[in-house]
Amino acid sequence: MADTTKKVDKNNKLEYNPQTGNLRERLARVKGTRWARFGIVAAIYVGWTVWMGNPWLLLALPLLADIYLTQFIPWTAWKGIKNPALRTVMSWIDAIVYALVLVYFLFLFVGQNYQIPSSSLEKTLLTGDFLWVNKVVYGPRVPQTPLHFPLAQNTLPFFNCKSYIDKPQLPYHRLKGLRKVESGDIVVFNFPAGDTVALKVQNPDYYTLIHDKGREAVWNNKEVYGDVIYRPVDRRENYVKRCVGLPGQWLQIVNGVIYIDGKPQQQPENVQFRYVVMTDGTPISPELFDQLGISQEDRIGNGQVYELLLTQAMKQQLEALPWVKQVVREDDQFLRDNNEPFYNYDCMATYPVGHDYGWTHQNYGPLWIPKKGMAVDLTMENLPKYERCIRNYEGNTLEVRDGEILINGKPTTRYTFKMDYYWMMGDNRDNSLDSRYWGFVPEDHIVGTPMVVLISFDKDHSLFHGGIRWNRIFHTANPDK
Repeated sequence: MADTTKKVDKNNKLEYNPQTGNLRERLARVKGTRWARFGIVAAIYVGWTVWMGNPWLLLALPLLADIYLTQFIPWTAWKGIKNPALRTVMSWIDAIVYALVLVYFLFLFVGQNYQIPSSSLEKTLLTGDFLWVNKVVYGPRVPQTPLHFPLAQNTLPFFNCKSYIDKPQLPYHRLKGLRKVESGDIVVFNFPAGDTVALKVQNPDYYTLIHDKGREAVWNNKEVYGDVIYRPVDRRENYVKRCVGLPGQWLQIVNGVIYIDGKPQQQPENVQFRYVVMTDGTPISPELFDQLGISQEDRIGNGQVYELLLTQAMKQQLEALPWVKQVVREDDQFLRDNNEPFYNYDCMATYPVGHDYGWTHQNYGPLWIPKKGMAVDLTMENLPKYERCIRNYEGNTLEVRDGEILINGKPTTRYTFKMDYYWMMGDNRDNSLDSRYWGFVPEDHIVGTPMVVLISFDKDHSLFHGGIRWNRIFHTANPDK
C-alpha cells in the first residue's frame, strides 16, 4: 500500500501531506514559514482579543492553529480536484471568502470609505467626495447586528433586499479609542431618526412625515410611502456633520451664530450662508459659477436676483464685481420683510417636531445637551426635548397620565441619562438638515471621523472634462482641526 503521508517532488525532496497522521506527526512536518505566518496571525488575534476585552474569544485559537498548522479540517481539499475548471472556480471562491472576511474586520474595527451624497458640509466637504473614515479614533463599536453583508449598509444592490439579519442583536459596546468626540470634529454617525423608515420616502424622515401627513396616511398608502420598517442602530443610514455641541453643554443659535455655554463660537473657515445677490441685470455666467464652486442645482436666480449659498470669501468676490449691486444675508429679518423668498427652511418644523418653542433654524434654543450620569428635572414644558432620548435611545417606557410623567411605569420628575449625546450641524448652515430638525445624536450612533478625501467627482462635469477634482485627492477631510 502506498504511503499517503509522503510525496516526492521534482528535486527528490520529501513534501508533507498535512491531512494525514496524528498531531505530533503533523506538527513535525510544518514548514518554518507556516509557523511564522501562524505566529503573526495569532499575535494579531490575541491583541484584538485583549482590545475586545473578551477572553472567551481565545477559544478560537485552536481553529487558527488548525488552519495554519495541523489541518485536521481539510481547508484546502479543493486543491486536489482533478478537473482544472472546477479547481479554478474553487480557488476564486476561496480567495473571495478570504477577502470578504478581511474586509469585514477592516470595515468593523479600523475604518471604511464613505461618499458625501449632499451639500450639507460644503465647502469643507463637497458632494462627490469619497472619504476614508477612521473608526479607531473614537473606538470602533462591536457590531450590534453581527450578521450582515460587509459591503452594504442596509440594502443589497440589485436584489433590493435587506443586507442584514435582524437577530441576534448585541448590546452596545465601544472599544477603547484614542479620544472622545471633540467640538469641531467632523463626525460620521448613524441617522438618529432612522430607526423607523418609510422605504419610498426617506427624506423627510419618518417622524416628520407622521407629523406632516398623519400616521394613517403613511402606513396605509404603500404606493406612495412604501413599507414601514424598523432598522437596528448600526444598520441605519450614515450621515456626516460637524459636532458643535458636546454632552453637558448649553447650546443656543442667535442669528446664525452658535453659542456654547453663553460664548459665541468661531465659525469654520468655509461655513456657508444663504444670500440674496442683486445685479444690474447682468447674469452670472456659468464660468463664474464654476469659479465660485457653485453647483448647477444651487444656481437659483433669474439673471437679476439670485439666491446663493456663499462663504465669506465667495461673498467678497461677488461684491467686488461692478455689476453686483447688493449681497444681502437671508436671515430671519429678511424672511419677515419678504413674503416670497426663494427658499425658506423655516417652513420645516424644528426639533422637537410637533412642539412649538418659537425656534427657527437661525435662532434656536437655549437647549441643554444630555450627558451620561447627569440628571435633568422633567417638566411638561421640557419633556418634549428629551422624551426621544429617554424612550427611543435609552429603551424606557414613557407616558404622561393625569399630568404626571411616568418612566417605566413609575412617576418621576427627574431622569439620569445613560449615554452621552452630541449636537451635529452642517457647515452649509442654511441648507443642512441636521440636529436642528432631528435632535441629539446618541453616542451609540457614532461611527468615526473622516481623515482624508480619497478621490472626488464633480457631477456637473464629465469624467474627462473636470469630472475629477484632482486637487482634492488625499486632501484632509477636516482642515479646521
